[in-house]
Amino acid sequence: MNAVRSGLVTGISTVAVSGSAAIAGAILSRKFGHGVKTDGFFAAYGVYVALVLVANALRVVVLPRFARARVEGRLGREVGTWSLALAGPLVPAVVVAVAAPHSLASVLTGSSSAQHQAAELLPWLVPAAAAQVYAGVAASGLAALHDYETAASGFAVGAIAGLGAIVALVGHSVQAFGWGLALNGAVALIVPLVVLVARGGLGWPAPGAVARLRELAEGVALPFALQGLYVVGYRFASGLASGKPTTFSYAYLIAALLVAVSATSIALVSSVPLSRGELTSERAGRHVVAASWLSLAVVGAAAGVFALAGARVARWALGSQYGGGTGTELGRLVVYFAPWMVASVAVSVAFPLLFVRGRARWLPLLAVAALCAHVLVEWVGRAAFGLAGIAAGMAVTTGAILVVLLWPLGALTQALRGLLTAAVVCGGLAALAFGLPHVVFGAVPAAAVGLALYAAALGVWRPSGLRSAWIYVRTLQ
Repeated sequence: MNAVRSGLVTGISTVAVSGSAAIAGAILSRKFGHGVKTDGFFAAYGVYVALVLVANALRVVVLPRFARARVEGRLGREVGTWSLALAGPLVPAVVVAVAAPHSLASVLTGSSSAQHQAAELLPWLVPAAAAQVYAGVAASGLAALHDYETAASGFAVGAIAGLGAIVALVGHSVQAFGWGLALNGAVALIVPLVVLVARGGLGWPAPGAVARLRELAEGVALPFALQGLYVVGYRFASGLASGKPTTFSYAYLIAALLVAVSATSIALVSSVPLSRGELTSERAGRHVVAASWLSLAVVGAAAGVFALAGARVARWALGSQYGGGTGTELGRLVVYFAPWMVASVAVSVAFPLLFVRGRARWLPLLAVAALCAHVLVEWVGRAAFGLAGIAAGMAVTTGAILVVLLWPLGALTQALRGLLTAAVVCGGLAALAFGLPHVVFGAVPAAAVGLALYAAALGVWRPSGLRSAWIYVRTLQ
C-alpha cells in the first residue's frame, strides 16, 4: 500500500478521533464551565491520555516485529505473546484505578474538590485506556497484513460512538465523559480484533513474555515521559488560580491535535516500509526533515489563526466563559506552544527510527532523566512567566529530548538544519500572511484572509524543502 494512501487513511481516522475529542471538550466547557469540575476532569484525563500514548508508542515498537513475523509465518503467536505481556502492567493499573481512585486522584491534583471529580472518572478512564492499548496491538497485527483501513474505521467509529454517549448522558454528571470513553475503547478494540482473529492473526502465546515486557519498557518509556511532561506542567498550573489548569489543558490538546494529525500519522505508516531496507544516517535525516516540513506547514497556519482569532474561536467553541480575557489567554497560549509543536513533530518522526535501527535500550533512562529535569524547568518557567513559562518549559525539555534521539541516528546536524529551515520558512511566512491583514481588518476577517494568503503563498512559492518532502513521502513504500 502506498505510504501516502496509508497516511491519508490514518490521518482521516486521527481527525475523526481528535475531532470527537475536541467536540467533547467543547461540551465539557459549555456544560460545566471553567473551574474545579473541569480541573478534576483534566487531572484524570491526563492519566488516560498517558496510557493511550502508550498504545500509540506500542504500535511503533511492534510494527517492525509483526512485519518480520508475518514473513516468517508466526504473526499469530507474536501477537498473542505481546497481548499476554501487556497484561502484566495493565491489570494492576486497572485494579488500582477501580479499587483506590481517591488515592490516585490525590497524587494528580492538590485541590480536594478536583480530587473528588477525578476519583469519579478514574475507574472508567483507566480501563478505557487499557482497551485502547489492546486495540493498538490489534491494529498493528492488521498493519502487518497491509490492512490499515479496518483499525482506522474502528478507532473512528469508537470515537463517534463515545461522543454520542457523552451527548446523551452529559446531563447526569462529569462521569458521563468516563462512560463515553469506556464505550469508545470497547468499540475501538472489538472492530480490529474480530477481523484479526478471522484472518488468523491471533494465536497462542509463545515463551518470552518477559522479554517482550523489556521491549515494552524500551518502547513506551519515552512516550509515557513525553505525556508526563504535560502532567508535570498541569501540576504546576494547578498552583495558579482556579481554572488556569483547564486553560492550559485546552491549549495543550489543541497543540497535540496538530501534531497528531500530521507527524504521528506519517510516523506510524512509515515504520513497516523503513524496516524493509537499510536505514542509513542520511535516510534517517531526510525522513525527519521531510515529515517535519509537511507537519510544520500545518502548524504555521494554525498558529496564525489562533494568534489573531483565538479569543473568538474559544468563545464560539467553548462557551461564554472563554470570552474576553480567558479566551485571549487561550489563543495566545496555543501560540506559545508553537515551539513545543516544532520539537514534538520531529520527536514523533525520529522516535520510530530508533526501533528500525534497533537502538532503543537506553530510552527508559532518557525518560527518567527528562522527567526529573522537567520539574526544575517548569518550576523556573512558572515563576518567570506563569502559564506561558510552563508552555515554554515543555518546548525546552522536548527539544533536549530531540537532540538525544537524533544523535545515535547520525542525523543530528542534517535534521536540525532542515527542521530549523522549515520552522523559519513556515513561521516567517505565517507572520507575514497573518500580520499584514491584521493591520487592516478585525481579528476574524484578518485570520480568514491570512489563512488564504498563507495557503496561496505556499502553493505559488512551493519552497524547495516542501517540494522535496512531498516527493519523498509519495515515493516511500
